[in-house]
Amino acid sequence: MRVAVAAMLSLAGSWQAMAQNYEKGDYGFLYCHMSGRGEWTAYALSRDGLNYHDIIGGDSIFSPVNKALIEGGTRDAYITRKHDGSGYLMVTTDMCVARSKQWYNYGINLLTSDDLINWKAVTFDFRKGPGIFSDPEGKDPYTDYSSIVRVWAPQIFWNPDYEWPDGRKGGYMIYYSLWNPDAGEKYDRMYYSYADESFTTLTKPRLLFDWGYATIDADINYLESDCLYHMMIKKEGGKPGLFTSTAPALHGPWSLPVDDDYVDFEGNKKCEGVSAFRIPGEKGWRVGYIEYSSNPKRYRICQTDEYLRNFHSPVDIKGVEAPQHGSFMRITKEEYDRIESMNKSRQDQ
Repeated sequence: MRVAVAAMLSLAGSWQAMAQNYEKGDYGFLYCHMSGRGEWTAYALSRDGLNYHDIIGGDSIFSPVNKALIEGGTRDAYITRKHDGSGYLMVTTDMCVARSKQWYNYGINLLTSDDLINWKAVTFDFRKGPGIFSDPEGKDPYTDYSSIVRVWAPQIFWNPDYEWPDGRKGGYMIYYSLWNPDAGEKYDRMYYSYADESFTTLTKPRLLFDWGYATIDADINYLESDCLYHMMIKKEGGKPGLFTSTAPALHGPWSLPVDDDYVDFEGNKKCEGVSAFRIPGEKGWRVGYIEYSSNPKRYRICQTDEYLRNFHSPVDIKGVEAPQHGSFMRITKEEYDRIESMNKSRQDQ
């Protein structure tokens, strides 16, 4: 019996490493997001995943100017744990519309932390071309990187099967939308690169898929319910909106989005920045997104079934003054208390 139990635990641990970014904690949730008041990264905490309160009044948890070395703005924050649970990772879009006065940008930021409070960052300016990547001799998607005008909404997925040229196994797949109009691209397409375990390097962009129209803000999760990777994404061409695609493997092939099962209850209002997460004890999923065509904008959380299908019951997020594109991470009581301590100490300053 002990052998059988050990084998089951080993299998469960293997599935956790293989199938999804590492999850831990059932005490609360961290909502890490771009602030609707400015282009910085903010925190909010919740015990139940629906009712939140802002940390340090929704102000920036770090100086975006010091972390985003191209434009000084950190948008679209995505946060997760390191695959071995030893720390935390974040990626952001390096972009500041308030400063540049345009909806273009040129790179992303990779950040690491040991405590969720103090963050170190590395910035990648894609215009600089092959020399910034860890595989400068690898195949290039463009002959000229300098005309890239968008590198948007990066996210992270740990892939234990990725193999580096030197035989090392395991890497963080960073996926994002990219647009280089002078290279003949007519719209934003989804690409991916890999970061090693130091989270300070990046491989050259590789095309993930091209459906013939612009797509941004992808969010990938593995579902044990059907053993498929599910990606929610914003379609900006064809029938626009928030849709779902599936694939048998992380690199695809990704199916065309399902046109009859999507976030349709917002009518003609515009939505983006999708982020799916689970609340312990619930069979289905929750999906957060920003409905940005209303004034004021509304951050919504809806429900789905265990297959990330059948979207229903949207509600506004509660307790966050300026929610915007972000992500959710389950946390432990120790982590919750640590962030609350930061909240108190900074408010007392």
